[in-house]
Amino acid sequence: MTESWAWRKSSFSDAGADDCVELAWDTDRVMIRDSRSPHGAVLGFSRAHWKAFFDHTRHTSHPRADDPPDRV
Repeated sequence: MTESWAWRKSSFSDAGADDCVELAWDTDRVMIRDSRSPHGAVLGFSRAHWKAFFDHTRHTSHPRADDPPDRV
């Protein structure tokens, strides 16, 4: 089923990087998969739930993996 989706890689990924997430969507759902495992598990969310998640993360401070320990 996921073969027909137009998967898009994160704009934060390097052009040749394989270690990131990819998104695909249609009118009802947003699908997420690991780019290293394109035939593996896919997470699906309703567009309303994806928007709520996106809005929350956009307005919340999260430590990054490369932040110094005193910031985590």
